[in-house]
Amino acid sequence: MKWMIYGANGYTGRLTAEEALRRGMRPMLAGRNEEAVGAVAESLGLEYRVFGLDNPDEVRQVIKGLRLVLHCAGPFSVTSEPMIQACLPEHVHYLDITGEISVFEYAHSRAEAAKRADVVLIPGTGFDVVPSDCLAASLVEALPAATRLQLAFEAPGGPSPGTAKSSIEGMARGGCIRRDGKMTRVPLGWKTRKVPFAHAERETVTIPWGDVFTAFISTGVPDIEVYISVPPSSIANLRRLRWIQPLLGISFVQSFLKNRVEASVNGPSDEKRQTTRSQLWGEVTSADGRTVSATMTTPNGYDLTVSGSLGIVEYLLENDVEGGYYTPSLLMGSGYAASLPGVSISMIS
Repeated sequence: MKWMIYGANGYTGRLTAEEALRRGMRPMLAGRNEEAVGAVAESLGLEYRVFGLDNPDEVRQVIKGLRLVLHCAGPFSVTSEPMIQACLPEHVHYLDITGEISVFEYAHSRAEAAKRADVVLIPGTGFDVVPSDCLAASLVEALPAATRLQLAFEAPGGPSPGTAKSSIEGMARGGCIRRDGKMTRVPLGWKTRKVPFAHAERETVTIPWGDVFTAFISTGVPDIEVYISVPPSSIANLRRLRWIQPLLGISFVQSFLKNRVEASVNGPSDEKRQTTRSQLWGEVTSADGRTVSATMTTPNGYDLTVSGSLGIVEYLLENDVEGGYYTPSLLMGSGYAASLPGVSISMIS
């Protein structure tokens, strides 16, 4: 059962490759940088390939015969589409660790093609969006009449370079919520609220997180907002960016900001990951005012990404799954996140 980690030289890709090896799995490693990918592969004793994504025929040739690709090379807004386009005709399952709404939208648009090709498309198999998607599904199971869903998270420890770059792209597009079942653009820092996480109450602000798209697919709830816990000063800075938001989408501005990320962001250290835990909260409300809420505590988001994505890889390698577009809870069940190491959930009626 051959499978591939593409982007194995990136922060999360390498962590995933190391854990896969500890589990007795031997993925093929791949990426665009021969020196970097080769170094990781040599250190782990794994086979590797070097290729970019700009030549569709080359991508198809390299992945031919694989069972699945776990795609870890961001920004996924650029890299996911060519990999999906190669996976479909080669009948290779596609997974990634994105949190980018545009990637979920594109993958969902290929749902019928995936069914015909008997290929599973499941973006968002890491911290984006495994725990929050399962939390949302669990809440709606507890209150099937829910018409409104609010989710929030706190993810300490700092971002990886890929996550930071994706955030820069997201700022240029502004905020996003789901209203009456439709994706709706809102200003940056559109709305704030205090959230009672399991460990403490925190001030949070809306962000265009992947669940704005995926939670609707998983649950059918028409109104969805997602919040992140950040200091009040960060909320103020986010709102100031509204004045220059059009400039953030200019290519040279994006390049400048991403180059700064490349020079200054390395991702959390092993010690930081081991000593920080992520918190999630969710609440659903019905039209007649009934509510159900829940909290979830997980390991650091990057460790959750590794365990969450590899659990889905193992499931797809061991089971015959009908092709199509899936969210984590639709494929693995609402209890999947709670089954991962170090995850606990508490439902509050």
